[in-house]
Amino acid sequence: MTDQKPHLPPEIDTTVAHSARVWNYWLGGKENFAADQVAGDAYRERYPLIGTFARESRDFLRRTVTYLARDARVDQFLDLGAGLPTVNNTHEVAQRINPAARIVYVDHDPLVLLHVHALLTSTPEGATDYVQADMRDTDVVLDGAAATLDLTRPVALVISDVLGHIVDWDEALSLVRRLTDRLPSGSYLALSHSTAGDDAHRAVQEEYNKSGAIPYISREPEMTVAFFEGLEMVEPGMVSWPNWRPDANTGTTTERAGWGAVARIP
Repeated sequence: MTDQKPHLPPEIDTTVAHSARVWNYWLGGKENFAADQVAGDAYRERYPLIGTFARESRDFLRRTVTYLARDARVDQFLDLGAGLPTVNNTHEVAQRINPAARIVYVDHDPLVLLHVHALLTSTPEGATDYVQADMRDTDVVLDGAAATLDLTRPVALVISDVLGHIVDWDEALSLVRRLTDRLPSGSYLALSHSTAGDDAHRAVQEEYNKSGAIPYISREPEMTVAFFEGLEMVEPGMVSWPNWRPDANTGTTTERAGWGAVARIP
């Protein structure tokens, strides 16, 4: 793939690796550029498990959204920091179970907006929408979501492995609490966060963070469990990605990539 893609907004710099595009590359997607491929290959060469980690993160999303749509019977989803379309996007998983499900994606990356048509496909019975906003602007996020979602009824707030891009811990924690405080009782939080389970992984991530790309801060589950404070954890609680209600399609290569949980808002 080359950097010769038409109609790119001028604010998209294809010469610097971008975490969403690198992630897309690891997942086998096509929405990435040479700089992303170089950065992704360099990371994977030094830490070969990273591709597996990316797939396990995506599969955690699939299983949690499946639980929320099928078992918890939630029919509204707010996906924060949606990223680039790949496979098993939130609306695809939810609407396979409930065609009337309504999904709103939130992201501020102009490249995501460029490909947002892939996130806005919907069943006739349901709906999908996109809010271009910084996830820290919670008022803008909720006001935008209210055009598609009924915020007086339960909503599943999906935050899939994006809070590491908020370097300040207190800011990340405050963001989640501002949103969960404003969602009605019976809503859910499905949240995952990457860890760095060994010294080699930490070293590679630190080098990537210094490369000029948007940094990602890995945090351990002893810290990130605080996102769920005051909420009602769904079994099995806060666990590594492959251990959250695994099914026949769940990989078991590693338990070090990241942790997550689903919790009900009382």
